[in-house]
Amino acid sequence: MEWFGIRWMGVNAENGHKLLLTVALLAIAYLLSRASRLLLARPLGQRSRAARFWARQIVAVTISVVTILALMSIWFDNPARLTTAMGLATAGLAFALQKVITSLAGYVVILRGETFSVGDRITMGGVRGDVVALGFMQTTIMEMGQPPSVQSADPAMWMRSRQFTGRIVTVANSRIFDEPVYNYTRDFPYIWEELVLPIGYQSDHGRAEQILLSAAQRHAVSRDEVTGDAMRALRERFAIHIEEIAPRVFYRLTDNWIELTVRFLVKAHGIREVKDAMARQIVGELRDAGISIASGTYDIVGLPAVRVQLDRSNGASPPP
Repeated sequence: MEWFGIRWMGVNAENGHKLLLTVALLAIAYLLSRASRLLLARPLGQRSRAARFWARQIVAVTISVVTILALMSIWFDNPARLTTAMGLATAGLAFALQKVITSLAGYVVILRGETFSVGDRITMGGVRGDVVALGFMQTTIMEMGQPPSVQSADPAMWMRSRQFTGRIVTVANSRIFDEPVYNYTRDFPYIWEELVLPIGYQSDHGRAEQILLSAAQRHAVSRDEVTGDAMRALRERFAIHIEEIAPRVFYRLTDNWIELTVRFLVKAHGIREVKDAMARQIVGELRDAGISIASGTYDIVGLPAVRVQLDRSNGASPPP
């Protein structure tokens, strides 16, 4: 085929025509993708982030499938050629694009299995945070810190609480096949938390228990606040019946003190604020009640006799 006075090797009239159709098709697909984003932004502008996300995903998948089918129709109009080409392409892709294919498969599993969606708080691939975007290859997460109990996890965080660090992390979708995915908010947007208070054996532990329960009842989630939809989802999907939601204090005896642990229910977001408010109330009421928090201390009950011998061989006079 000759263009602008140049004879192109391996390009005949048929291939050149198909090449032009391919370029035009890709340009149309790109324009449709951009136009759909602009059209969807206006009617969905006031709706939830999840609605905008799913609308964009449906449009993107539809345009991609139609484009692939159209390209196959342009280049492989002969079924025999299509079968041969598909066999070669499959073998090459399986070897060269293993991670890409696995990530695409992970994308399908995430959507089909409802593993998580945009806005969910998850732990995936060692990253904790809120999902802000879900693509064909990667999941984008707004990273959050870690509570002290898991500060040694990899990667370690400088934030000692579950609040955003400011970093945006991308995780390959293929990680769902290698590691478990922890979802904090999908079906039951609440988690149980604990606050530990050590007090001495001589202290009024009954009064300390009342203080812990009072703080938990004031700031934690009560049974009336738990939505019926969340409880129903647990029963219908997982056959889990949760009866005990009210705060409760547990005792643990140690060599040095009594360890009181209050267990309570909180929403998956804003945990640090709840525990901060509880700690402030508990400290104030403990002070008013004259109850001190136990700590590791040592009492020296006696010392052995100490004998000091002075060396006067150098003529030095003894100290006064």
